[in-house]
Amino acid sequence: MKKIICIAAALFLGGEVSVWAQSEIDAYRFSQREESGSARYLSMGGAFGALGGDISAMSTNPGGLGIYRSSEVVTGVSLSFMHTNTNWAGTELNANKTRFNFDNIAYVGYFPTGSDEGVKSWNVGFSYNRVKNFNRSYRMSRSGGYSIADYIAAQTNRIGVTGNNLLWTDDHNPYMTQSWLAALGYNAGLIETYSPGAGNTFFNPFCDSNGTPWDVQDATLQVSEKGAIDVYDIAFATNISDRLFLGLTVAITDLDYSMSTLYDENFGRAEGALEDDRLYFDNYETVNGTGYSFNIGAILRPVDFLRVGIAYNSPTWYKMTDYIYAEAGAFIPGRIPNGSNEPGYYFEDATPENQYYNYKLRTPGRWIFSAAGIFGQSALLSVDYEISNYGQMRLFDGAGYENEEQNGYIREDFGMMTTLRIGAEVKVTPRFAVRAGGAWQKSPVKATLEDGTVEVATAGTRTAYTIDQGTASYSIGLGYRFTPHFYMDLACIYKTYKEDARPFSPLFGMRDYSDIVDENGNIPSDPASLKTHNTRIALTLGYKF
Repeated sequence: MKKIICIAAALFLGGEVSVWAQSEIDAYRFSQREESGSARYLSMGGAFGALGGDISAMSTNPGGLGIYRSSEVVTGVSLSFMHTNTNWAGTELNANKTRFNFDNIAYVGYFPTGSDEGVKSWNVGFSYNRVKNFNRSYRMSRSGGYSIADYIAAQTNRIGVTGNNLLWTDDHNPYMTQSWLAALGYNAGLIETYSPGAGNTFFNPFCDSNGTPWDVQDATLQVSEKGAIDVYDIAFATNISDRLFLGLTVAITDLDYSMSTLYDENFGRAEGALEDDRLYFDNYETVNGTGYSFNIGAILRPVDFLRVGIAYNSPTWYKMTDYIYAEAGAFIPGRIPNGSNEPGYYFEDATPENQYYNYKLRTPGRWIFSAAGIFGQSALLSVDYEISNYGQMRLFDGAGYENEEQNGYIREDFGMMTTLRIGAEVKVTPRFAVRAGGAWQKSPVKATLEDGTVEVATAGTRTAYTIDQGTASYSIGLGYRFTPHFYMDLACIYKTYKEDARPFSPLFGMRDYSDIVDENGNIPSDPASLKTHNTRIALTLGYKF
């Protein structure tokens, strides 16, 4: 199934760009969360669904809030060391980033009823948690392969416009009515046409006199991401006869994200030219969003040494605003462009500034099933199993109308995500505890998308994207109680996740639109292997009263 890049006509209404610009890739990016909570929670792999008694209960299984037997104030910070490695057609590049974060602060109030049976207490909790950190940067580089100019030319041929439609003049702004990717590519010189008035004639101008594209000598993509997802929880729970614990959380979510993708290609130096033939294609995006959700959960303690838990975390319903901007340029020294008497081919262009669009996103819900064994006062073992159907992500325009095209791609390309978490704790002394845990997350990406056998519809003029290949994390930790009231927990978490990174989507069935395709009528896009390694040290201070 062909997927035409989602860069439909932009209409300027009061400064707002009204365009189907969100994509399945964006929906997935903003639907993901990471383990977040206290250092004790993190050191045990996040396997706390049946344990409770921790601030993490508010954002996972709020029934665990009912385990509390006292009030508590908690705060935590962390230091992250991130390392990325890319391998693109045999060329390896590395990048590092270090960041200090204020992760959480929470209050839990314990209000006993005085009853020995039935409702023994009511608990209330308020917390702030950083549930996703977007901060990272990576670079990838290769020689050979297809040019992004081939990709833009083929896409422009596919939508059937002419050079006259795309040309920016004093009387015509193509960004008002045409595909932004096509308009930017044409006005920045990344693509040309044999006849400005004819459609389906666009080609890659980095070619010889016979129209054969030059080899890409060096292609480099540099990506920088920043931002976070922060959640503010209000939770309520109750303890029924020390056997059943029920809870409810209402959450407000704040999302802040920015990305820059800087892409360059160099084709070497033509005979007699003083400079290398080259192009650049840079995209900038900023996203702000607010959302709401709820969590419900229960923990059952049938016998003293066993606890079982179940929780449902609802989808988050987001209202999003996306600001987009892109610029590009082509430099072909010694070439005489169509309609010009001057030697040299130097063009640059940029999309209109300060443009934005509004849309809505519904993330998938998730179920968490948990069990924990309590071995006296000295040890415990806990397991969580989480399932979430990412095929249920949904995108809507700003007015709430469903984006049927992109949601169809979501159903085709995404399925179930499963996560297994295991954690253990041993108290060496009544005051000192050691902990360890692990978490393994299976990617919800279906095989066709993972293998690159379908096209990917990206947003606006941005063409680069990544595909999740799975995540694993391992953790250890220590806890020390200085007094009956004051304690400190420390955790070290090593997390690695694998992705495929592409500068643009492969295209299929392009034989009727372009003479730059391969023998199968396709434009391949070879992925880079992207590995992200994150070592995180988290510290939590707590006071019980």
